Order: sequence, then C-alpha cells, then structure tokens
Amino acid sequence: MTPPVQLNCYLPGEVAGNACNASKAKTGLPVGKMIVLGLLAGAYIGFGAYLATTVSHDVPAYLGNGISQLLLGSVFTVGLMLVIIAGAELFTGNNMFMMVGALEGTIGWGSLVKNWIIIWVFNFVGALILVFLVFGAFYAGDAPGLFGGGVGAKAVAIAKGKVELTWFAAFFRAILCNWLVCLAVWLALASKDVIGKIFGIFFPIMAFVTMGMEHSVANMFFIPMGLMIKGNQTILEVAAATATDPEAYKAAVQSNLTWGALFVKNLIPVTIGNIIGGAIFVGTSYWYSFLRKPKSPPAAD
Repeated sequence: MTPPVQLNCYLPGEVAGNACNASKAKTGLPVGKMIVLGLLAGAYIGFGAYLATTVSHDVPAYLGNGISQLLLGSVFTVGLMLVIIAGAELFTGNNMFMMVGALEGTIGWGSLVKNWIIIWVFNFVGALILVFLVFGAFYAGDAPGLFGGGVGAKAVAIAKGKVELTWFAAFFRAILCNWLVCLAVWLALASKDVIGKIFGIFFPIMAFVTMGMEHSVANMFFIPMGLMIKGNQTILEVAAATATDPEAYKAAVQSNLTWGALFVKNLIPVTIGNIIGGAIFVGTSYWYSFLRKPKSPPAAD
C-alpha cells in the first residue's frame, strides 16, 4: 500500500485558519512587546530599502532601468524575510491578519484598530531610527557616502520620485503593493520550513518593488533618508548630473522633497491604499473563500 503523500505546506483553507489564529495571538501581545516588535519591523524593512538603494544605484547606466528595478526588488526582499522569519510586527502584513480575525470574530474591531495604530506608529519610529543610524554612518559632516555620492544620489532620486506622485497614483500603487505583500505573507504562512518561507516571500515582494508600487513602511525609510541628505551638495550634484536641466532638478529636490510632502503626498494615500490592498483584496477575499460559514437555510414550515 502506497503511503499518503506528506505535503510540506498547509492547504489554503488551513492557511486561512492559521492567519485567524495569528491575529488572536497578535492582539494578545502586551503593548510593550507590540512596540518593540513594531520598531524592529520598521528597521528591518529599512535595511532592505537601503540595501536595494545601494545595489541598484548605478545599474541603469550599464544594464538599463528594467534590470535595475529587478535587482532593487530582488534584494529588497530581505526586509520581509527578517520580519517573518526572525519575528516582528509589520503594519502592512497586519492589515491582512487582523481583518481575517475580525471578520471571523476571533478578535474585536477595536483590537484591529488598536493594533494598526500602534504598529504603524512604531514601524515609523523604527524606520526613522535606522535613517539616523545610516546618516551617522555614511553622511555625517556632509560626507558623500558610498561610491562618491552615488548611493546618496539614488536615495534622493527615490525620495523625490515618491513625493512627486499624484495622490491617486500613490493610492492605487499602494493597493497593488499590499495585495502582493500580503500574498507573500500568506505564502510564507503556508510553508512549514524556512526555505519555503524564503521562496514564498521572494517572488511577490520582488514583483511589487520591480513594478514600482508603494509600501508605506518602506517609504518611512526611503523618503526621510532623502530628506536627511538632500542638503549635501556633493550628493545633490551627483543626483542632478544626469538630469536634462541640473539646476531645475536641484530646485525641485529642495521645493518638493519636504516633511509635509512625506505625509500629505505619500504616507496618507499609501497607508489607505495599503489597508485596502491587504485587508480587502487578501484578508477579506480569503476569509470569504475559506472561513465564512454558509447561512443556515430557513426552517421548513
């Protein structure tokens, strides 16, 4: 008799149940632990963001923009790998987890809102801590940083591009982004081993970054990093060198890349879009498909 095949992953319905259980565990965390794990997640995503900036800074000149984006996306995946495998609390992933639990009734809607607010705030704080550490390590005293200012120039260009999106462009890119991010979390949850989790995370995250979508927690690092170094003249000159009008480019950096624009032009629409992408397109869809119980038929007369 042939023994039954042992799958090294959970079936989709089992993943939905695991997501529901995870949401309950997340709401049971003491606030202090939520804060620490939120700080770590913000920093971990920031590590992925700065690695991606470093690796891709000069690729367009040799291999073109498409390959540059592919490499940027490929190495950025390390951030979510750290979050999922090492353990941390990420706002965008929790959009999916908490919605599944709330719809199933294992957690309350108030717990969902509390979790989202605390984790968003401390993801931001964790990302800012990493920004200040990177600034101190590479750019203090107007130092140009790695590769003669090339990495800093890429950081400025990324930040500038993000705050120059229209509100609705940022919003729709954020929906698409967190649809893929939460699918990456879902695939990682399906795997029973670390290698499976790595592969489950890699492809959806690589895809969203390569396609230029908007992730609120990543932007909590990307944009403040650009803001911190936009006054560095060496970096600004390198950043403007390839522009059609270098002086106009430098003026646009100074006028458009501001702390106000970080929130109004990016974090507000991107946060709303991320919630919709994760909570509705993944959390609600899979709750309805695998966990929602059919209504009982009316009793016969």
